[in-house]
Amino acid sequence: MRGSGGTEGGLGMFTAGIGVFLAGLALYLFLDSVHASTMGAGVLSGAIGRRGGMWETTSMGILFVPFFLGVIALFYNSRMKWAWWLTYFGIGILVVEIFSRIRFRLEMKMTSLLLVIVLFSAGIGLILRSYRDKGTTKDSGGGDKPPKS
Repeated sequence: MRGSGGTEGGLGMFTAGIGVFLAGLALYLFLDSVHASTMGAGVLSGAIGRRGGMWETTSMGILFVPFFLGVIALFYNSRMKWAWWLTYFGIGILVVEIFSRIRFRLEMKMTSLLLVIVLFSAGIGLILRSYRDKGTTKDSGGGDKPPKS
């Protein structure tokens, strides 16, 4: 059997392309249905706020202190390695805090979710099918015949 375009192996590339398209479309539809928002306190600001006292009034502002001090030190003398490390540490704290506050909510109809699952499964199935050995032949039952010895 000749592949798409009359070439050998063209069918495998064609089915892989359709598979990637279907899997990509399903992934897009799924991610398009997820709403991201921030809620509550993050990992670090939540830990600081649980201690009580004056820490509750500072909220998230205390998390900027290492970054702030690192930038001040870098403007004073950019050759100080500890200032670079303090700045990187401050950026790291802020990134962790931002990512720990993200909450995901999926809002999708059941029919859309089933469509996404079918599209993704079909896409992965077609991708895997395109990697099959091209040298096998089919009998009338649809199974692979063992190679002749």
